[in-house]
Amino acid sequence: MPGQQRGFTLVELVITISLTTIVVSFMAVFISGPVRAYTDQTRRAELVDVAENSLRRIARDVRRALPNSVRVTTSGSVVALELLNTVDGVRYRDRPPPGNPSKRLQFSAPDDAFNSMGTFNGITRPFSSTNHYLAIYNVGVPGADAYELANVITPPGTQIDIDSDTVADEDNIQLSPAFRFAYASPGKRVYLIDQPISYLCDTVTGTLVRYSGYAITANQSDRDSNGELLGAGASSTLVADQVSSCSILYAPGTSQRAGLVSLALQVADTGESVSLLHQVHVDNVP
Repeated sequence: MPGQQRGFTLVELVITISLTTIVVSFMAVFISGPVRAYTDQTRRAELVDVAENSLRRIARDVRRALPNSVRVTTSGSVVALELLNTVDGVRYRDRPPPGNPSKRLQFSAPDDAFNSMGTFNGITRPFSSTNHYLAIYNVGVPGADAYELANVITPPGTQIDIDSDTVADEDNIQLSPAFRFAYASPGKRVYLIDQPISYLCDTVTGTLVRYSGYAITANQSDRDSNGELLGAGASSTLVADQVSSCSILYAPGTSQRAGLVSLALQVADTGESVSLLHQVHVDNVP
């Protein structure tokens, strides 16, 4: 006769469940720590990436700024940085080549054509635009401030044409209408500008936003809550969110020392925060 079959008793089942619960609890204690550490580390890495990429993006624009065009202002919770973005720069010809005096840039009267010493590398020739500007000897003071759109920078709507010249390694630059630059540059530098760029960092909204594509104005916009920048045709890009603190300081420097932009940004998420500091040298020799 086959032996009598029997299953688990209720007591055995309860004991098994209890032991299993104890074992799982011990396992959870040992596993939860590494899992929590991995989650925290991932969050910190993401915060570092956000802060570092934001600072590097600002630094990239600052390095391309027209000399003496960086300006910083603070209004309440908003820190604003603005600059004029250069596409390229060359040295203009201040002395004519033999037999062709029209190829030099004259400062005594409006000039509609001159040559560069060397060629533009940031554009495709032939180049033609009414949305760009040429600037010479911007020093950022009244009467020699590119934001005033006078004296050191061509007026809005000026037709700028750039093409290779018959003289080797030179470009011919034509302006319509003709324009008289007020001051010669000691380094004979002329810059091609396409647009102003602004960064607004707001600790109330926790955002860092980049604005571009708007018109140059004398007064700096320190906020867009009333649509100053967007209303002027600017396009906006969210660079970072979760910003808990930001600081932008600008030291213009001297003729012997480059300017310096100091950028400090803190981003936070779920009790974690990361603070980074980045400094950018600004070549303000006009």
